[in-house]
Amino acid sequence: MADEIKKDSAETPAKEKKKADSKKKADAPKDKKPNIFVRAWRAVKKFFKDIRGECKKVVWPNAKTVLKSSGVVLACVAVVGVVIWLIDTGLSEIIKLLINLAENSSANSESALEATKTVATGFIHGFFGI
Repeated sequence: MADEIKKDSAETPAKEKKKADSKKKADAPKDKKPNIFVRAWRAVKKFFKDIRGECKKVVWPNAKTVLKSSGVVLACVAVVGVVIWLIDTGLSEIIKLLINLAENSSANSESALEATKTVATGFIHGFFGI
């Protein structure tokens, strides 16, 4: 029984203290936020301060590494450029061949069409006697 009394008395001051703290917070006036310009200026200053900190963490390559990497990039660009040029030239030649084939085919079909007209006309003239 005595243990329970000690426990209750130990808990009571802690609970009362929490209640008193919450009442003080509720009674205290709320802090007003500064106006938008002050907050924006603080944000801008923080942004640039963070940038400066991040730039200090960057490991910059030496000149030899930069030249080597640039050479690799230029070589890759040249190879891809040549491949694209070859594909473009090949497709252009195929299209030219198809156009020439179509023109020759249409010329042959025109002569075949005229021959068919001549035969049909001769047949009609011969059959009807016109």
